[in-house]
Amino acid sequence: RQVVFLAAVGESRYRKLIESVDNFIPISEAFHSHFIDLLRRYYFVGGMPEAVKHFAEDGDGWAIREIQKEIIKSYVLDFAKHAPSTDIPKLTQIWDSIPRQLAKENKKFIYGSLRPGARAKDFELAIQWLADAGLVHKTCQVSKPEMPLTAFEEFSVFKLYLVDVGLLAAICDLPLETMIQGNELFLQYKGALTEQFVFQQLFSSDAEKIAYWTNERSTNEVDFIVQTEGRIIPIEVKAEVNLRSRSFRFFCEKYQPQTALRFSLKDYKEESWMINLPLYTVEYAL
Repeated sequence: RQVVFLAAVGESRYRKLIESVDNFIPISEAFHSHFIDLLRRYYFVGGMPEAVKHFAEDGDGWAIREIQKEIIKSYVLDFAKHAPSTDIPKLTQIWDSIPRQLAKENKKFIYGSLRPGARAKDFELAIQWLADAGLVHKTCQVSKPEMPLTAFEEFSVFKLYLVDVGLLAAICDLPLETMIQGNELFLQYKGALTEQFVFQQLFSSDAEKIAYWTNERSTNEVDFIVQTEGRIIPIEVKAEVNLRSRSFRFFCEKYQPQTALRFSLKDYKEESWMINLPLYTVEYAL
């Protein structure tokens, strides 16, 4: 979790300031810029204890990458040890495809990205094995944003997320300097990293169910639909400061949610139909 990362790198003194989002208090530009820098470093390091510990001790990006790659290697070895032998190639194909799937504008899991002609029946058991092992998380599309979300899930339409944003960055071979400076290579994956980050923060929060929504023609999408404490909250994710929200506005006008949240690199801003919050506040926003 992000709060553990802040404590490990000696930044826990800022926790209460970030938590003030609950009171809708804008954060000063100096602090906001500092938190964005920490956020990008978190994209690189992630929340795996050994990676966080090493980053806190010396900040050596290459050494952290080696730690993360060893973790990934151990996961792949687990496939061979514990999964049915016939499923091992499928597990590897699914695992290797996740960065490609999340890097697409439409992040819906596409079986054809695994191999030409791939079908659901060939891979659904392997996906379930990865989910049961806690190595991936599956969020399904819902047809309506109503309670309970499970009643409206479309189980055949879903996204897959990894267990940790740092591991996603490691699989994509993104160096620390790339993440901080935001060069072209980072820009290619920023949407995937940002959505992965938001998902795992929601997953570790009080969210009871996490899904997403598209309309019937798939022309409008809301990144996350969260069920928590008897409420349904639509959430849009923006990797930068561009706040155009055609799909999100369409959804909010159609369903009139009591609360609608957008997370971006912009500071707190309240509008009549939704609230924009900085990405680094996701953990405290629900």
